[in-house]
Amino acid sequence: MPARQHARFPPRWRPRADLVARAVRLVADGVVDREGVTGLADRLGYSTRQLERLVTAELGAGPLALARAQRAQTARVLLESTDLTVTDVAHAAGFGSVRAFNDTVRAVYATTPTTLRRTARFRGTGAPGGAVGAGEGETDGVTGQEAGTAAQVEVRLPFRPPLHVPSLVEQLRGRVVPGVEAWRDGGWERSLALPHGPGVVRLEAPAPGDRHVRALLRLTDVRDLGAATGRLRRLLDLDADPEAVDEHLAQDPALRPLVAATPGVRPLGTVDPDETAVRVVLGQQVSTSRATTMAAQLVRGLGRELPRALLSPGGPTHLFPSAADVAAAHLEQLPGMPGARRRTRWWR
Repeated sequence: MPARQHARFPPRWRPRADLVARAVRLVADGVVDREGVTGLADRLGYSTRQLERLVTAELGAGPLALARAQRAQTARVLLESTDLTVTDVAHAAGFGSVRAFNDTVRAVYATTPTTLRRTARFRGTGAPGGAVGAGEGETDGVTGQEAGTAAQVEVRLPFRPPLHVPSLVEQLRGRVVPGVEAWRDGGWERSLALPHGPGVVRLEAPAPGDRHVRALLRLTDVRDLGAATGRLRRLLDLDADPEAVDEHLAQDPALRPLVAATPGVRPLGTVDPDETAVRVVLGQQVSTSRATTMAAQLVRGLGRELPRALLSPGGPTHLFPSAADVAAAHLEQLPGMPGARRRTRWWR
């Protein structure tokens, strides 16, 4: 079929590719590390054997290998960005032992953890002198910090150019929910409900010529670094191929001049699908500003307060309510909606 004729028809859904994409997102969120391949398969509604076969056929590696690579990447970021000991890095990245950690780093990066850290600091990209590390106290070898403290980690989120920064900033600033999100000093901040505890992230717009987004993370448990960075990449759509997207959109005569004028525009994704569902329902038949106000009221009424280690003047103060919290709330606690919409169980 000619390309022009093919473009008239919607793309066919590819169930296997969709399943594998969901599996990869869950692996990046640490599901295999916490629940094993069996837990991953249960979440997706497939048998373990069937899931392993489909993922391997699509990617050439199974879920365990993907999780291993994810742990290795998390370990590299921690080695290069923090002053945690090698033992603490191994536990924080999800390895069961230091020996398994050393073997994996050698297999993936063909070097030792100590050499990775030394090379990063020689290049000037590491964290000498404790500039980035545990927020307070000494590490305990399990989570990389004492209870009640926050580890601070700076990471760079690479992307394929072009990236239309003005539209990205406009989207982030225009959807801020007070209490959960904040825009201050030229950066966007928000709280994150992560598998091992809450965290806060600050994103800063890339400068002209940069090919990464700078992210400063404060985590109550550094084991959540991989999950946090994966969610941020999905939020900003950093794994997209913008040239391919723009080329496809430019086939439409009405869109062609818009694409040429603003290449690399990307719609924001989400760090939490349940939160997005709630905010969509809140935003029905009201203005954006009114929907934001109602979301802020929901946060004040049902959101959980952040621990003191994550608080800063003018920054996020609460987590967005979980689906379970909203489902358990009394109807009167759901702000600004008619009774019929309050009774809508959209999260089930």
